[in-house]
Amino acid sequence: MILENFQLVGKVAIVTGCDTGLGQGMACALAQAGADIVGVNVSDPKGTRTRVEALGRRFLDLRANLADISCIDGLIAEAKAFGGRVDILVNNAGIIRREDAIKFSEKDWDDVIDLNLKTVFFFSQAVARQYLAQGSGGKIINVASMLSFQGGVRVPSYTASKSGVVGITRLMANEWAAHGINVNAIAPGYMATNNTAALRADESRNAAILDRIPAGRWGEPEDLAGPVVFLASKASDYVNGYTVAVDGGWLAR
Repeated sequence: MILENFQLVGKVAIVTGCDTGLGQGMACALAQAGADIVGVNVSDPKGTRTRVEALGRRFLDLRANLADISCIDGLIAEAKAFGGRVDILVNNAGIIRREDAIKFSEKDWDDVIDLNLKTVFFFSQAVARQYLAQGSGGKIINVASMLSFQGGVRVPSYTASKSGVVGITRLMANEWAAHGINVNAIAPGYMATNNTAALRADESRNAAILDRIPAGRWGEPEDLAGPVVFLASKASDYVNGYTVAVDGGWLAR
């Protein structure tokens, strides 16, 4: 049965930045499909842990500042001790800094690039090494953005980082697909999360955004459930280096 290819029972998924919002939605979706979750956060993911455990799945709460890549090997070792293996990595953790490009600081550039791009590559590299050691392949899912395709305004380092995420997703897929390692990305559109609360509260900007979205609504974390489970499962075994836009049609306009 085709639906069996979407099952993740017995799988162990590392999800970074899953305490709220899109990361929480993706972690819960993977748990619904049967995976145990290793959450890597700087804040207490109490709500996520509660939801995952209510689904009958296990949740390992790991805390780390992912801007420092020296923690990555230890995190993977803890995940392996927890689940015996690692099968899925979702690189969701990220930050954004807003300022006119003419005044943008080196610190705001480095902080965003380090977490959103450098860490994504080196976490993927470390997990790929684990997959090779296991000898059974695995899935890597990076979180891109609409600004992987568009320039945006007042977010130069974020735009650069998310454009880079799409590029390294392709690069890693090219090198690792032959080893059964699928590397793909999800590019969320305008989503109703804490990060967009100010935009949604601004009546004129909210109206302008909704007018551009063919679906006529903001996305919800649950809208990423299907794509993330697909990319984490056997159903996507021949999908490599692709970025799935989950945007209500934003890019089609």
